[in-house]
Amino acid sequence: MKERMNAMLFTRCHPEYIKSERIWRRSAAAYSGGAEYIEEALIRHVSEIDIEFEERRRRAYYFNYPRAIARRITQYVLAHDPQRSGGDPELIEDFSRTGLRVNEVMRQLSTLLNVYGRTWLMVESPNFDGKVDLERARRERLRPYCRALSPLHVTDWAYGDDGRLLWVLLKENVFDNSDPFSTPRRYSRRRLIERDRWRLFESSTAGIAEIAGGVNPAGCVPLIEITEPDGFGLDARHWFEDVVRISEAILNNESEAQMNVVKQMFGMLVVSDAFVRGGKSRQNGNSGSNFAATVARSAAIVESVEEKGISRFISPSGVENAAIRAENISLKRELYDVVGLAVQSPSREAQTAESKAWDFQNVCQFLSARADLLEQAEKAAWSLMQKFDPGIHIPQISYSRKFAVRDLADSIGGLLQLRELESGPSFRRALSRSALDLLDAVGNVGNTDRKMILDEIENTQTQE
Repeated sequence: MKERMNAMLFTRCHPEYIKSERIWRRSAAAYSGGAEYIEEALIRHVSEIDIEFEERRRRAYYFNYPRAIARRITQYVLAHDPQRSGGDPELIEDFSRTGLRVNEVMRQLSTLLNVYGRTWLMVESPNFDGKVDLERARRERLRPYCRALSPLHVTDWAYGDDGRLLWVLLKENVFDNSDPFSTPRRYSRRRLIERDRWRLFESSTAGIAEIAGGVNPAGCVPLIEITEPDGFGLDARHWFEDVVRISEAILNNESEAQMNVVKQMFGMLVVSDAFVRGGKSRQNGNSGSNFAATVARSAAIVESVEEKGISRFISPSGVENAAIRAENISLKRELYDVVGLAVQSPSREAQTAESKAWDFQNVCQFLSARADLLEQAEKAAWSLMQKFDPGIHIPQISYSRKFAVRDLADSIGGLLQLRELESGPSFRRALSRSALDLLDAVGNVGNTDRKMILDEIENTQTQE
């Protein structure tokens, strides 16, 4: 009975996990890219023979737009380091206990959220026996730490009536090669974390057994679920799925364009129907010659006598490639517009000032909402750390809401033109303060430097 209950942990999954697993894996593959993803995403035509599709598959290349979009959002949101005052410097510099600073863990979290639409922050502490003094804690680094988890690692979970997690089930695939004189081994494990305890189960040839467990010192399930509120209660799919689909369309279109280039270089043979009939009659007459015909895009095309009836080579014109490339440019523009980042027309000159202002506001609202989500997640992680170790101080955390996505050339050019106007000291001071705001958006001017620059602006204008 106990064995059967333990085995259930290796098969049970949350309904949300079951519904989204295939999409999550596809999104992860699109983000990773490479030959393996190309083989998965490239679509074979009904008319393609094996050797033809194999050539196209081997020639294919992939413009990794999903990774560019996922990383760009993170780069914009965290372009300026969040402000943390009062936090433990050791934890800030090594938030994961593996050398990742808190900024790097939050970057991981942001990118995971972009790719999957759901991710988790997990806080845990090393297991140890005996008493721990300050010297031992520092030597063995016995302190809480935090790491970002893909939703593929959290297979099941449940919430209680109080709106908090009752338990979480984690999937762990462990690779052990610690002993250089032993054969490396892989373990399939499940970690069940409840509010008051945790247990670790392992599956092997001998069966499934509980191999470790203990008290949960946090008194709660130390995981934070972060879900992008994209559907607002509509149970909508995550937008990254659409990004992957459009990116795959670009991949397949580009593959077709590439093969058209090959066809233009080498051409296709066209033979007359009479030639084919003659070849078959010679073969039937047992003249000792072999004749084979294969009809495909890269093989010979047979024409009847009523047509030209002459053997020749043909190749696609450049018009087909131009149409394909134009379609890909359009798809790329729509791809970024779906995300809400490339909100500019093909020609910057053609955009009105009102359009640019609207686009900039659209992007800033998107990024500001993401900054709010990350800020709340980090604050919750610090609170969980304090449950493991009451001596940890929770810092004052503030994520920047200034994003360097505006058209810098236009902004700087506008300020320079305004400086040419004849005006009084107050107007010039206002221009200098605007220039400082622009510099802050690009380079994150600190509070101390900002105060010094503002004092210089006031003093310089007063002396004039």
